[in-house]
Amino acid sequence: MSSSPSAPGLSPIADAAPQSLCARAPHVPADRLVAEMVPPPRFDSVRFRTYMPDPNQPSQTEAVRVLEGFAGGLGGAHAIRGGKRGFFGFGKPKAPKVPAGPRGVYLDGGYGVGKTHLLASLWHATPAEPALKAFGTFVELTNLVGALGFQQTVQTLSGHRLLCIDEFELDDPGDTVLVSTLLGRLVDAGVALAATSNTLPGKLGEGRFAAADFLREIQGLSAHFRALRIDGEDYRHRGLPEAPAPFSDEQVTKAAYATPGASLDDFPHLLDHLAKVHPSRYGALTDGLKAVCLTEVRPVPDQSTALRLVVLADRLYDREVPVLASGLPFDRLFSEEMLNGGYRKKYFRAISRLTALARDGKGLAESD
Repeated sequence: MSSSPSAPGLSPIADAAPQSLCARAPHVPADRLVAEMVPPPRFDSVRFRTYMPDPNQPSQTEAVRVLEGFAGGLGGAHAIRGGKRGFFGFGKPKAPKVPAGPRGVYLDGGYGVGKTHLLASLWHATPAEPALKAFGTFVELTNLVGALGFQQTVQTLSGHRLLCIDEFELDDPGDTVLVSTLLGRLVDAGVALAATSNTLPGKLGEGRFAAADFLREIQGLSAHFRALRIDGEDYRHRGLPEAPAPFSDEQVTKAAYATPGASLDDFPHLLDHLAKVHPSRYGALTDGLKAVCLTEVRPVPDQSTALRLVVLADRLYDREVPVLASGLPFDRLFSEEMLNGGYRKKYFRAISRLTALARDGKGLAESD
């Protein structure tokens, strides 16, 4: 794999020059997509006991209680159609003619209240081997259908005890119908479901969450979900300083050379490269990276580019890869039109996550 050339006037400090994301074009086989449907590295060690409910938000404590019970009810043999358990899987198997209760939970709340932490904790707490549980984002699930085909995806996931879907997207009608149809087939096969999505930014602070939107969009599946409202402020900003100001090109380049496993790319060139790599491969694009260093960060030029950047931000955040950048701060990446448009929740999520990663990356430049 090629590396970035030595920067003029700089002697490499690390054992090798930084890598370049623009030099990577990973191929990801379909079986890897399936095998990687587990909580991302950031959430490897999370459990219900490590979730710290805000004492001022009783809904957070209640969510933990309900989810722990839900996980416990998923033990035993795989629930097949005609012999499902009762409400949330509790109790003895019921006769086929008795309708089963909800076999899914929907975590309803704003940015940074710990929904993904709770969803991953549910995955870890469910008493089944990892091969019988799947965890992925909405985008990763649609990518899986694209790679395997609809019928093969149904067959692959039908034997699972639990499917967790993070960041359920409500802004793409086609993909929503596709995933809703898939979930309907999985529910018929006895698979338990859990999902999250974000409050629309325009509703933050109004006490209005996305549950109604979610239940409406999945239509016939709504009866299979119990919505758990989780109130609270974004934990990424609780008591934390403002996002660090961008560094200079020279500082970013020097830090990239001083950090083993770092990448160094010009931001506009990286955006161009992302257009050549399918978003399902962005996780592989970041394999092995210890830091991402970007120069000349500037506003994203169009919506297609912005949506690709959102996926990359998600993969970097999942993998806890710190980011060090020069140019504009991350809260100026997206135009006002984008932030007020149909995909605004994705852009706000990307800003929140990139800001958190920028805090993590700040020490790379300050340690020189």
